[in-house]
This record gives sequence, structure tokens and C-alpha cells, in this order.
Amino acid sequence: MATTTAPLEAYPLEDSHHTLRETLSNALIITRREVRDSFRDWRILTPIVVLTFLFPFLAQFVAGQFAGFVAQYGAEIIGERTIPFLLMIVGFFPISISLVIALETFVGEKERRSLEPLLSTPLTNTELYIGKTLAAMIPPLVSSYGGMLVYLSSLVFGNLAWRPQPLLIIQIMLLTTVQALVMVTGAVVVSSQTTSTRAANLLASFIIIPMALLIQGESAIMFIAPDAESPSGIGSLWLIIIGMCVVVILLLRVGNSIFNREELLGRTIDSLNLRGTLSSIWRWTRAVDAAGTPARNLADWYRRGLRMSIRNLGPALWITVGWFILAFMAGFLIGQMPQWRLPLLQESNMADSAQFFSRYLTLPMQGIALVLIFWQNARILLGAALLSMFTFGTVALVITPAVYVILGYAVSQVMIAGISPMFLIAGVMTHGIIEIPVIVLATATALRLGAVVTRPPQGMTVGQAWVMAFGDTIKITWGIVVPGLLLAAFIESFITPRVVAAVLAGGGG
Repeated sequence: MATTTAPLEAYPLEDSHHTLRETLSNALIITRREVRDSFRDWRILTPIVVLTFLFPFLAQFVAGQFAGFVAQYGAEIIGERTIPFLLMIVGFFPISISLVIALETFVGEKERRSLEPLLSTPLTNTELYIGKTLAAMIPPLVSSYGGMLVYLSSLVFGNLAWRPQPLLIIQIMLLTTVQALVMVTGAVVVSSQTTSTRAANLLASFIIIPMALLIQGESAIMFIAPDAESPSGIGSLWLIIIGMCVVVILLLRVGNSIFNREELLGRTIDSLNLRGTLSSIWRWTRAVDAAGTPARNLADWYRRGLRMSIRNLGPALWITVGWFILAFMAGFLIGQMPQWRLPLLQESNMADSAQFFSRYLTLPMQGIALVLIFWQNARILLGAALLSMFTFGTVALVITPAVYVILGYAVSQVMIAGISPMFLIAGVMTHGIIEIPVIVLATATALRLGAVVTRPPQGMTVGQAWVMAFGDTIKITWGIVVPGLLLAAFIESFITPRVVAAVLAGGGG
């Protein structure tokens, strides 16, 4: 939050051949100025001091009282697991300051009329964006690390005499850092795209709510994780740290790609043209080429329009195919581990299994199965698509491949038990020859819908790219995914059971 601007001579001229080192060097000019001005503002300095030196002692008092309370009931482990959670909270509270600073980064200066001189400097958009982002992050992180150090010192040298695993402390420090990165990068994106501080504060709820839910999940992991005392740290927390690092990179890409100083100065009011947006989506839903030409008829829409939409998936399709193969291999390798093996009999009566299985091959039950199978697949894909819009497509690569991890695991268990996998292959591939490509295509579409904002096509704004991707999503969904899921559900309900029963009756292979 700055009110002064350094003279133009302080900034090096823009060069089209900037190296990464030059970019960071120029960005740090902005960072130093912003941090210096932030520490001059008592409204920012006061909560930093309070949260750094006073809040840790309050947390230490709460930890001591809670540990003594649960010890009366023989639940000392609960008190012990509470201590690292409170350490994380001590580190998180100062980060909340980052939202205030980050939300003021661009829109606050615009309202105070101090943004125009800053944007007139010869720094590139990337250098301005990185400099502002680092400036919003440094003061809260300094306060966070200071508070955690004070709290940790009171625990180690105080009455509790806590002796944690070193890697657990490193995990909590890393969690604090990546949480600050996510909140700051997200808030800077909001600040650069809104026209008032009030609007930015309202949109900040989309940052606070997910982070609050994430902290609740992390606290649950700290309490119930079986490897909470492991010298290598808690495994689930490592996965969260890696996932949040990916989110930070995506947010930085989004923010830098949509940041434009001319638009920032020229935009004075936010307006929602719902009719225009819906019209654009409908146009791309009917389009058969890159110019948005509508299809002449249904055959033309299928022949040219769907082909174009599938071609537009580009790398998302290949990433999805590779990810599904990795999911299957991961399940297979997990099944090879002795601790995960199932106690299957190496010899079993396949004929009896076929007779038992055939009891359920009745028309009413198969009709019910068709509806349930279609609804189960459709709601998973729908949920993946909806959540992908808010997670840059990552959720699509988490939810949908889970069943293929299980499938790979089941194949490994059958093979280890010495049972022919033919009945399993028949039970999957009979309908899977249609269902698997449809699910892969739907997953790739959801991935592209969420990830397109991180790198819009050349010559398109983020909004235009997303509208085109949404039109392609509707086209692929109703043209291929829904009919494919219905056909696969029909085969799985009426044909697959008979094929499996026949294979079992023949001895499984």
C-alpha cells in the first residue's frame, strides 16, 4: 500500500530481451518501495507486532490449559496433537494481513490516484505484477515466521517441554508459506480486475472460504494421521504442500496473463452483460470453425463442429490419457505390496459364482441398474467439470481417475491369487470400450475448461477464451458424452452381466 512513487530514473528501460535475473531485479525495485511504505503505516505495523509477540503467548496458554484438561481423562495424545495445530494457527493469523495489503495492491492505489505515476514507469507488466505480489507477501510472512518462532520457543523451553520431529516443523513452515502465496496471488488477481476496494473485499471471500476449509482439513490430518510421529513428517501434508505450489504457479500465470495496465486505468465500472455472454456461448456451441460459423444442420455440427472441439482440447487430451494410465499403474503397484493384498482363494468354483451371478439378470433389476450407472457416471463428470472451473482443471484429474486406481488394484489382486483375469477383463471391456474413451474425453474437456484461463490462445482475452471453451464443453457433452454414457450404461446393464456369467461358467478363462 504505497502513496509515493520513485522517479523514472530509478527504473531501467524495458528491454525485449530481459532475462529472468533482470526481471526479478526490476521487480524488486517496486517490492522495496512497497515494503518500506508498508512498514511506515501504523495500521499495518500494529497488527503485525501484536500477532508476532502477543498472540503466540495466548496460544501457548491455551495449549497448556487444554493439555492439562485432557490429561485428567487420560487423553494426553489429544493435547499433544493440538500443539502443532496451534503452531500452524499462530503462523496463519498474520497471513490474514496479506489479504488487506494484496487487495489494496492495485485497486487501492487507483482509488487514491497514486496508480497512474506507477503504471507510467518503463517497467513491464510482468515486473510490476511480480514486484507488487512480493511486496504484499513479505510483511505478513515476516510476522508469521516471527510469531511461530516465539510460540515454538515458549513450547520448547517452557513447562510443556515439547520436542517435535524436525520435519513436522518444516512442514508447518512450508504450509504457512504456500498458504500465504496462494492468498496473496489470488488477492492480487482480484485487485487487478476490480474497480473498487469494496468489490475486492467482497470477492476476497472466494479466497478466505477455501483456505478456511483447507486449514480444517489440515487440522484433521494432524489429529488422525497414522504417521503423525514419523521422522519423515506427515505424508498427506506433503501432498497438500505440492498441490498448493501448483495452485500458486497457476495463479501467477493467470494474474500475469490478464494484467494489463491500460485496461486497469481505463476501466471505471464493472458491468455484467449476461445476454451478450449467453449469446457468445450459444455461438461457440453451434460453431464449426475458428471464426464461429454456425453449423448448417445436425450432420454438419457433428462432422465439423465436434471435430473442431475435440481438436481444440489439444494437450489436455494427451495429459488426461497419460494420467489415466498412471492411475491404473499406481493401483496395480499398490496391489503388489504385501500389506495391501486381499486374502483371495487361489482356487474357486467359477461355475458356482456364475450361477449366483445369474440370479440378478432380471429385466427390472437391469433397468434400475441402467439408470443408476448412468447417474453415477454423469454426476461424477458433472461435479468434476463444475469444480474444475474454480481449480484450474486440477479436480478433473483427481476425481475421475480414482476408479482406475481401484481397477488396477483389482487386476493385481486377481493375478496374485492365481485366478484368470478374463472375467474381470470381460466385465470391464464389454462396456468399457465405449465408456472409457467417453470418460477420458469428458475429463479432458473439464481440464481445458478450468486451465484455459492460465494461458488464453493468442489474440484472445481470458473471457473470450473461457467462453469458447465453455461452448466446446457443451458441444462435447451433449454430442458425445451423454449419448456415450447412455449407451455404455445400457451395455453394462444388459450385456456385460451375461458376458461375465458366460466367462465364469466356462471356468473364468
